Amino acid sequence: MRKAWISAALAPALALLAGPLSAQQRTPTTMVACSGTFAKDSSHLELTTAFNSKNVTFADVEAADGTKVPASILFPNDPKRRLEVWWSDPTHRSDIHLIVIGGRSLEQVEKINHKPFKLKGFDKDRIATVSDWDGGALATLAGDCNAGLSLRTPIFSAEALASAFSADREYSSSDPAIRAAKPTVSEILIGY
Repeated sequence: MRKAWISAALAPALALLAGPLSAQQRTPTTMVACSGTFAKDSSHLELTTAFNSKNVTFADVEAADGTKVPASILFPNDPKRRLEVWWSDPTHRSDIHLIVIGGRSLEQVEKINHKPFKLKGFDKDRIATVSDWDGGALATLAGDCNAGLSLRTPIFSAEALASAFSADREYSSSDPAIRAAKPTVSEILIGY
């Protein structure tokens, strides 16, 4: 089975956990789910139909490694609603590969998960990743998807992070030292 990843972080008007939409329902939504408009078999045309073509553009966006990737961009001029949809088939603008949405706080993710979760320490790029949802709501998602999450801290140098948090160790999201790092969500990964 092929894996498609949706890269998403929680934006103010978006909630990851909500009832699934039927496969036939392709209407505008205030959630990113593994179905409906954001199903893995969606297309640029479906996005423009659901969100109005004036709210969707197609342009190159920058990937984490600095390369350019062609993507559909919803609400390109609204930072609170903007999201990028990367396609497995960019020529036909179909088959979702990634969705990138602006970040939220660690505490908000805990609230959605209904409990703290475990994460690996920060790496040289100041990124920590979830290692276990600890049986919370994000452990299983509607549509047979699996969720992952990356957090980025804005306040420590790579050297300070390496001494405070080993990237090889596991920490609780409720750990006071982790909270003091003030991490925000850089991406949520959802695999089909």
